[in-house]
Amino acid sequence: MVRVGTLPMRLLALEYGADLVYTEEIIDWKLLRAERLTNDVLGTIDYIDTTDGTVVFRTCAEERGKVILQIGTASVERAVAVAKMVQEDVAAIDVNMGCPKDFSIKGGMGVALLYDLPRAKAILEGLVSSVTIPVTCKIRLLPDLDETVQLAKELQSTGISAIGVHGRTKTERPRDPVNENAIAQVANALHIPVIANGGSQSITRRHDVLQFARRCGTTSAMVARAAEWNCSLFRADGPLPLDEVIQRYIRLSVRYDNSPSNTKYCVQMMLRSLQETPIGRRLLDSQTMQQICDIWELGEYCRETQLKYHHAGIKGRRACRPRTLSIENQPEEANESGQLACKKQCLERDNQNQTEAKPLIEENICFIRSNFPSDNNLPKTKLYTYATRNALPRAQYEVQQKDKLFRATIQFAGNRYSSSFWEKNKRFAEQAAALVCLLHLGVEERSELIANGAMLPERDSTSRKEASGDVKSFKIPLTPSEVNGELSVNEKGFTNGAKSVVNGVQT
Repeated sequence: MVRVGTLPMRLLALEYGADLVYTEEIIDWKLLRAERLTNDVLGTIDYIDTTDGTVVFRTCAEERGKVILQIGTASVERAVAVAKMVQEDVAAIDVNMGCPKDFSIKGGMGVALLYDLPRAKAILEGLVSSVTIPVTCKIRLLPDLDETVQLAKELQSTGISAIGVHGRTKTERPRDPVNENAIAQVANALHIPVIANGGSQSITRRHDVLQFARRCGTTSAMVARAAEWNCSLFRADGPLPLDEVIQRYIRLSVRYDNSPSNTKYCVQMMLRSLQETPIGRRLLDSQTMQQICDIWELGEYCRETQLKYHHAGIKGRRACRPRTLSIENQPEEANESGQLACKKQCLERDNQNQTEAKPLIEENICFIRSNFPSDNNLPKTKLYTYATRNALPRAQYEVQQKDKLFRATIQFAGNRYSSSFWEKNKRFAEQAAALVCLLHLGVEERSELIANGAMLPERDSTSRKEASGDVKSFKIPLTPSEVNGELSVNEKGFTNGAKSVVNGVQT
């Protein structure tokens, strides 16, 4: 499931009893433009997109030996390059040959590979010969069952360690019945493990997963949608109430600094029809992790954790800067907040045509749309109103774009204002710069911006609170197992006869 198989959901599945977990499908070129970094603050290995600073893939010691990287690819060279890059951090590489979506097929990936057998085999053979970890693939059924069996045998001949079979064809959708008999015939024809997939409609608990695998004649099964709805279905003692599962998922999301948009999406998938309830509508209006956490009474935990990470120097979204700013041959020394000094220099160079350099006032403020339910209260509107009432010239906005990020500078009343937070679109960048200006004009309060998540508290003010006892003591749990006990591990991996339940949260 795209956007679902990120680190918090994978860890949640492992906690509840899954033996192996899959990442979401990650396209090969997206990983190839990423940089591998050790995140000492979170205790993770991060693959960061160098164009916008977003996390492409994040993993940690808790899932070591249990996480399978699922890639979308149509190229032997790119697939091998990705596999060599990540093989020390994952348990196996899985090539997605089952995605029926247009974006995947048009790129020659997913189901398209089933109709281009030479290319599919070349990719698998290249991977098997290039890496030391197992290589697997996942397919769908062809309209003709005999052709499906022959296809699976051809793919088996490449030396892969296992094959996942989704019991539907390219044109069939989740509402269509899964063909368990077809999966069983493929499994009977192969000598490598076959992983049954597609049974979510009949799965609500662990027993159902095992029964599905038995009916399909396989040694294991992977579960996507049913696990997305309630990941605790893997528990031997039965599933937990959804609210409890959501709270645990959100805690893991905060613990591992998961993006708010991804966290929100996954919780929405859990709520399903409950999205129309008051809680669901509150979630829909949320943009920050704090706003999401407040709904489930985890707001204080979120604020304390984020502040702790910030002071530990985490390189999160707030410290993101475009990579092209590094080509100016300027020395780049990080300040206390993790920002690079050359950002200010770059902005000032963009204004060399000014006869007199005006002071540049910066704050690390992001624009959060949900903080402004009315257009009349938007920062740019407030600043326009302020200028009109005080008979001042209107603010002049200048937007700088680097890679896929934007930053705005305002000239107003003899000063220049800018946020050091790089936004993902031009409009948000202008609104963030307007917030900086309004803050220094006294129209916006710093305490209010901190309360609604637009700013983080200053280190000095937090230290004073800690000294006075206003801030609670804080401990970040190092691993989920510290809270929930030891995790079960299937040490047999992909060997024949392994009795495992595989949670494949994938396309």
